[in-house]
Amino acid sequence: MTQPSTRETADLTLSLRRLDLRRDVPADWIRCSTALAGPGFFDEWRTRLTGWLGREYGEAPPRTADAYLVAWYLHVPAQVGALLLHHERRVPSLRPADLAFRIGTGQPYPDALAVLGADFCCLPTDPASATPGATAVRDERALAAVLRTRYTAHAAQFVQAYGPHSRFGRRALWAAATDALENALWGAGRAGGTPEAEGAGVADAALVLDARYPPLTSASTLRLADREWTRRRESCCFSYLLRAEPECDGCPRSCSR
Repeated sequence: MTQPSTRETADLTLSLRRLDLRRDVPADWIRCSTALAGPGFFDEWRTRLTGWLGREYGEAPPRTADAYLVAWYLHVPAQVGALLLHHERRVPSLRPADLAFRIGTGQPYPDALAVLGADFCCLPTDPASATPGATAVRDERALAAVLRTRYTAHAAQFVQAYGPHSRFGRRALWAAATDALENALWGAGRAGGTPEAEGAGVADAALVLDARYPPLTSASTLRLADREWTRRRESCCFSYLLRAEPECDGCPRSCSR
């Protein structure tokens, strides 16, 4: 993939502590394909996450730790795809072998992401559309379909690898995958800090999730309420089980379907 533009670098800094377009995987990073290769990585991550929840909240309900791990892993392919679609109208490879991440030393959250592959899809008007590794697609709708398909393929591998070790069934895991994708698309716009930028993120979510595409569980649920954008979550994060934590806005436990 070509190096990011100055505008992209500035915008991405608002959305991530770090997004690297790189080929190597430093010692303290993990490639997604390695994470999915066996239960050992997820067992270790869940142990760290449970310990962090206990220190922060005085308790660590197993369902909450499981829900956080699911959402935080799916954040990796969702965030990479959403940010590059939003800022550059490009979709990189989202194969597990082509993505890597680093988990923070305090809060055990993926605080840095890496795109390892050189191939990407883009629009015919992209200045890099004729370069090696670039595949031009017809229009924005086709580009959105590429993102949706690539993200869903990665999420399917996660559901297959992690599902047997999770407290949640397949439907709940795919609901979390749907939330991760729409939140990433919306969040890429919100990071711009203006109503116009947030609106562009909402438009991206409507473009990528214009309908329900099984196994994803819903089309975009973003809507205006009291002049603010909100969405109905598909999955529960179980944060309400933590001490003094309320239910999230849009929690599926309380919202009508």
